[in-house]
Amino acid sequence: MAVERALLAIFKPKLFLINTSTLFAFNTTYLTSSQQQQFEMAPKAAEKAPAKAPAKKTTDGKAKKKKISKAETYKIYIYKVLKQVHPDTGISSKAMSIMNSFINDIFEKIAGEASRLARYNKKPTITSREIQTAVRLILPGELAKHAVSEGTKAVTKFTSA
Repeated sequence: MAVERALLAIFKPKLFLINTSTLFAFNTTYLTSSQQQQFEMAPKAAEKAPAKAPAKKTTDGKAKKKKISKAETYKIYIYKVLKQVHPDTGISSKAMSIMNSFINDIFEKIAGEASRLARYNKKPTITSREIQTAVRLILPGELAKHAVSEGTKAVTKFTSA
């Protein structure tokens, strides 16, 4: 329960219930070699799906459009924080993409380190304690102190609400 709260407070758009036995599908380095082969192998000609059926029509005769799911990003959160810090400053799409990649990278590093910590301590679940320790191990000096205090504040606010 504490894991979900900690991750919700820190990484709102990517809520995961992380268990040390869970394989992280977003990074194949956590998968076993046979599972990596399943992801990497292209389907054989005989295994390919049959041709798609024509689009279904609604009652008024128009074809339904498929909804295209967009990938989750931190862009709106980055923009909100930027406006809190520098209200008159903008950000280019390339810089936004770099910031989004940076946050995804940090997320993966913290989740991986927290998973290792839980495994070393023979615990099946990642708690806020593992997240906090992972942050202290990954982030340097003063940045780690600020991150821990902000994370603690976020978890406290979440649990009180």
